[in-house]
Amino acid sequence: MLGDDLLWFTTLAELERVGAAAERLHIAQPTLSRMLARLERRLGVELFDRHGKRIVLNEFGRTYYEHARRAQSELDAAAQAVADLADPAKGVVRLSFQHSFGSWLIPQLIGGFRRGSSRISFTLWQGAFDAVIDQVVDGTADLAIVSPRPSVPGIGWRKLLAQPLALAVPAEHRLATRRQIRLAELGDAEFITMHPGFGMRRILDELCAAANIRPRIAFESSDLLTAAGLVAAGLGVALLPLEDPTPAAGSLSGIVTVPLADAAAARDVGLIWSATAPPSDAVRRFRDFTEDWARRRGGIQMPRRP
Repeated sequence: MLGDDLLWFTTLAELERVGAAAERLHIAQPTLSRMLARLERRLGVELFDRHGKRIVLNEFGRTYYEHARRAQSELDAAAQAVADLADPAKGVVRLSFQHSFGSWLIPQLIGGFRRGSSRISFTLWQGAFDAVIDQVVDGTADLAIVSPRPSVPGIGWRKLLAQPLALAVPAEHRLATRRQIRLAELGDAEFITMHPGFGMRRILDELCAAANIRPRIAFESSDLLTAAGLVAAGLGVALLPLEDPTPAAGSLSGIVTVPLADAAAARDVGLIWSATAPPSDAVRRFRDFTEDWARRRGGIQMPRRP
């Protein structure tokens, strides 16, 4: 399976509806059904379980899909490598990042980079911490900006900046006048936090474990601004990063941020990539740019790669 064959199969596997896949691929539904039937005859197994108009990947199909995705990624990388050789000044960077970096850090980095490399384009995707890591691991993203540092093998890391953390409380809260606070003092607080799998949730869990408290979770969200809004409504407290140009709490009234006094009460923000996949020229240039940006921004000392 090459090129178009990979495309139609992975599209069908992800949508699990022949009609929807045919529409997206701009081919007739009977044609797509015949293509699937030919593939299954060639493999000697059915790849989908049929449930009326709905088809669902079975064990054989899931295995084939994972290999097909990797094959598609390799073909994309090969096409990009050829394009880089033909014109090193052009290229595409597939960049993933967590939601909280989309309004300030990503525009800063891409804007600064494009002023010197305007012919390099970007494909952007944002999501939860775990999902962003998965994209780098499976090769669907070249680079990602995440916090905290992942503990996944085979991932390269460069720290770009560190953001202090604060406790966000309602303006009338008993802690609103404090100059700083320790998490150990918050054993009875109701926290508004991110869902499991998000970076700030992992940081909260780790800091609370270090402080020997078990946080009482009142609400879970997938967006820091939503969490801050719930705090402003008096529904609990939240852990938020400080010193963003557009901090989650900064656009809301009725909320006060109290710096944390706990050791390591900051989140490291960094760039990650697959340590086993050779980068394209465009990816290498953007990676080098982010390191220079970090040095200029805060004097972070990072060794240069040979």
